[in-house]
Amino acid sequence: MFVAPAFAQEAAENATGEIHTETGVAEEGAHGGTFPPFDSSTYPSQILWLAITFGLFYLFLKRVVLPRIGSTLEVRHDRIASDLDQASRLKEEADAAVAAYEQELAEARRKSAAIAQEARDKAKAEAEAERASITKALEAKLAEAETHIEEIKRKALADVDSIAEETAAEIVQQLTGNQVSKETVTAAVKAVSQ
Repeated sequence: MFVAPAFAQEAAENATGEIHTETGVAEEGAHGGTFPPFDSSTYPSQILWLAITFGLFYLFLKRVVLPRIGSTLEVRHDRIASDLDQASRLKEEADAAVAAYEQELAEARRKSAAIAQEARDKAKAEAEAERASITKALEAKLAEAETHIEEIKRKALADVDSIAEETAAEIVQQLTGNQVSKETVTAAVKAVSQ
């Protein structure tokens, strides 16, 4: 409610007769100038209202606030327990998946090692077969070359006798100036070559 300054001044004059000049309120009220909560004459009523207020506040906390807090804590506890259960279940699933992965990885490594060994054995067998084939071909070529060399050697040795006979006849003719018969030179070369 709005009180006009003139009305407040008039009401204050009627109550005590003296008016405070700055505030328009009487200088001393019913409490004799002390702050009301510190006035010892009001202690019993203050204690009564304190007990009533505390009792009402206690009942309000007990019946309204604490059950709500308790239910909130219980919901959080249940949610945390549920989350922990789900986390442990997911961890078990993850561990099972890791174990399955490691088992599949070990099996794949074993299969790859078997495939690699099979490929090495196959390549070794092919290389051995190729080596044997090349060895046979080389032996055949070597036998053919030895046969050819023997033939050339035989022809060369056959020609050596005739070349030796011709050379010996020529040397004797130049040294002595006489011509030697072919039969004599042939007999001498055969005697030396045996």
